[in-house]
Amino acid sequence: MHNPLAPDDAELVRLGEIVAQTLQQRGQMMVTAESCTGGWIAKVLTDIPGSSAWFEAGLVAYSYEAKEALLGVNPHTLERTGAVSQETVVEMVSGALARYGASVAVAVTGIAGPGGATPGKPVGTVWIGWKRRGGYAHAQMFHFDGDREAVRRQTVAAALVGIQKILSV
Repeated sequence: MHNPLAPDDAELVRLGEIVAQTLQQRGQMMVTAESCTGGWIAKVLTDIPGSSAWFEAGLVAYSYEAKEALLGVNPHTLERTGAVSQETVVEMVSGALARYGASVAVAVTGIAGPGGATPGKPVGTVWIGWKRRGGYAHAQMFHFDGDREAVRRQTVAAALVGIQKILSV
């Protein structure tokens, strides 16, 4: 059953195309660092023909070890705040930009469910971080409703909308 809060495939494609057009027009590259979406943001973007002109890399880092090795997340941050936190997503997005020549990055980490909830972090808790090269990281926490797919779809949409916002500044 489709969750009315979760965007459908056509909406995700539309959001991806808007981001692609802006990146293409500005001659900028982007990188993604994904945990709870498992590469879905990168998939939406790279499904667009010609994406190699503006999409540099997509990293999927689920485990603590992967977040440390691939993105340079500090193990003390993960121990202190957990994977689903503002501090972790800021380090993820900053690490993605540091490792690649992209102009802009997005990172996501969250609890898509059905398990994984902890006190203060229910299923649907997601942190998204965005950063432009030379700028400050912006992070926002979301609480999405629905099953695993609905949470992930809403995360992808929010990440794409946020990318477009920081590109428009």
